[in-house]
Amino acid sequence: MMALMAGTSSLLNRGFESPSISPVFLRTGFPSVSRFPNYASTCNSTSISLSGRTTSRNAGRAMCSASFGSRLEETVKKTVGENPVVVYSKTWCSYSSEVKSLFKRLGVEPLVIELDQLGPQGPQLQKTLERLTGQHTVPNVFIGGKHIGGCTDTVKLHRKGELGPLLSESGAKKSES
Repeated sequence: MMALMAGTSSLLNRGFESPSISPVFLRTGFPSVSRFPNYASTCNSTSISLSGRTTSRNAGRAMCSASFGSRLEETVKKTVGENPVVVYSKTWCSYSSEVKSLFKRLGVEPLVIELDQLGPQGPQLQKTLERLTGQHTVPNVFIGGKHIGGCTDTVKLHRKGELGPLLSESGAKKSES
């Protein structure tokens, strides 16, 4: 728990802004509640009582871990369902940068979630994305609630002329008539 608090504290102390992508973090660096789900939820590591019996700390943590994983899945599903375009990214990844630049050129502001800015929850979220999509790399792109794939898949859709219509259908971009 202390490690999580330290990780959250370090996020609070770092400002994050990028003019090239949709603002995901407030100026304080903490995820915006209105635009970004709270991936930093944790479970209490103390003993818990089930049917009058108190379980050990390790059993409680195992149960917590399972429920945390399912909460992350639900949060991802909610995030991609409520936003026209979502890009799970890492700030240092050139493929993520390429996808974000493509969306910017197209006039689309995706919800960008930088996994490397989430502390210990970043790798957990990436594992959750892999379970849901089968893809273990970033960027992990969703349009209109559907998994598109990574950089190659997104660029390929653009080259084939299929990305624009997908973006229009999702409400991320006004259709060009």
